[in-house]
Amino acid sequence: MNNNRQKGILYIVVPCYNEEEALETSANALLNKLQELKQKDVIDDKSKIVLVDDGSKDRTWNIIEQFYKEDKNIIGLRFAHNRGHQNAILAGMMYAKKYCDFTITIDADLQQDINAMEDFISEYVKGSEIVYGVRNSRKTDGLFKKLSATMFYKSMRIMGCDIYENSADYRLMSSKALEALSEYSEVNLFLRGIIPDIGFKTSVVYFDVFPRMQGESKYSLSKMLTLAADGITSFSIKPIRMVFGMGILALLVGFIMVIHIFYEHYFGYTVSGWSSILMSVWILGGAVLLSLGIIGEYVGRNYMETKRRPRYYFWEVLSSEDPENSFNDVKEE
Repeated sequence: MNNNRQKGILYIVVPCYNEEEALETSANALLNKLQELKQKDVIDDKSKIVLVDDGSKDRTWNIIEQFYKEDKNIIGLRFAHNRGHQNAILAGMMYAKKYCDFTITIDADLQQDINAMEDFISEYVKGSEIVYGVRNSRKTDGLFKKLSATMFYKSMRIMGCDIYENSADYRLMSSKALEALSEYSEVNLFLRGIIPDIGFKTSVVYFDVFPRMQGESKYSLSKMLTLAADGITSFSIKPIRMVFGMGILALLVGFIMVIHIFYEHYFGYTVSGWSSILMSVWILGGAVLLSLGIIGEYVGRNYMETKRRPRYYFWEVLSSEDPENSFNDVKEE
């Protein structure tokens, strides 16, 4: 690796899942950007693009293969099956850290402004080990996504997670930061929370987000909810404490209901008490089920962590720098 911060080796990591409609356009745009940065003498000529196929079911891998054959600036990594957006980003970074001075991760749809990469690199040259990309606004989001994202970031802050509001997985990490990240072994990944925990010198770059030009977003509501659950349960035990608080509150409500029941019995209003008893059963039953669900989330995630299974498998690797591993199974612990 090149130790000169004025002109380091950059690997751009791009997670891809069923991106056949957008990948050709975005890969060409990234190749043009890579060439532009090389011509400006901002990055080393050994810089490359890593396309990580997250077990796509369409022609995504075929497109990556074609790009690899036509341009050796492309590296292709293919999962044996779908392992999720966060694992795809991590896999690309962990592969890249062997060869590069720093990585920039960006989504395959290129809604994130690729011209902000020069600002990322500028902050890296000034000494930052991690540069976070933060959206200027959420104008391109629908009302539901805008409200849910705002609630998510505020909830994470309340839960004690050190996370930048409106941050994205568009960021720069130095090889030093990548080595530190490799020490984090949890299975339930939430990179936006893990990376700030590293604690190296950081800075922020603000970027614009554009409407998606081709295809549809692969980040469904269920995937967003899973990411939110991973974030909350990975970095806070406050939900467990909230369950404890709910238990105390339920006891207080129960005590008040006992007083109410004695009052009604004393004055002979036993029939009218039916509604209050029914209401208390529903409230307490709901509180118990909610509490069990929260506790179950923590127990289930601890169970997944204790099994120590590999995060992912590479089914195929296309790399001019690592030809002996091309089209061979590569296991990642």
